[in-house]
Amino acid sequence: MALLYAWRAARVTPLGELYTPPRMTGVLLRLTVQVVLVASLWRGLYAQSGTTAGLDRGQAVTYAVLAVLASRLRELDQYAGRDSVMQHMHFGTIVYWYLRPLPPQRYHALRAVGEQLYGLTWALAGYAVCLAAGVVDPPRSAAAAAVFALSLLLGQLVLYYVMLLIDQFCFWTLRNSAAMLILVFAQNLLSGVYAPLWFFPHWFVTLSSFLPFQATLSVPLSLYVGRIPLSDAGRQLGVQAGWAMALYLFTRFVWRRAARRVISQGG
Repeated sequence: MALLYAWRAARVTPLGELYTPPRMTGVLLRLTVQVVLVASLWRGLYAQSGTTAGLDRGQAVTYAVLAVLASRLRELDQYAGRDSVMQHMHFGTIVYWYLRPLPPQRYHALRAVGEQLYGLTWALAGYAVCLAAGVVDPPRSAAAAAVFALSLLLGQLVLYYVMLLIDQFCFWTLRNSAAMLILVFAQNLLSGVYAPLWFFPHWFVTLSSFLPFQATLSVPLSLYVGRIPLSDAGRQLGVQAGWAMALYLFTRFVWRRAARRVISQGG
């Protein structure tokens, strides 16, 4: 029975996209356009230079394309399915999270696992196509591929807890769409989605090192392209694991406090 509940929770958001083919077509088109434009942009930027900020053209293009594909891991639209925490708080339906056989924190985690596994399918398919087409470089070695996979897993775990904190913030603010927009921008900027962090000023890189965002994406992709050597992988993985544990403990504490503030606005 527990596995059945877990399966139902994990497939909530992916089914919203699978049952609407136009949305899947839109995702495919958007992902294709993003990959083509990003690859063209970085190839153009490196047209007159060999190595910049420690990256050659192949590394830069690979990093940028993988960043686009990795963003698909958590890009499912919960809002369209009316299953975001902000919507549940606004309409008062958050109370059902506390009436289900699954605790709300477990339901939230299982749903995120389903979203990420579904997004991983898209990312792997896109990676296979880009690798076959020569758009991205293959891993430098089997060890580099293994370390990258572990780092990406830890990065997604950190990202989940960061996004969970924003959802938990709704229990105090009811509506946090502005905070979500700020977080998405900060996450993309400080994690290296828009551009590798080595292109930013030193003070910016130093500041980002004290925040969890860099551990979500910049570290895994840097390991993949070789910007972070394998000799330093252990320390980077340790930092990622530390952020994941710290955020886990903090969000667990916030869940207990949030349960005391289950109220509705308009419902």
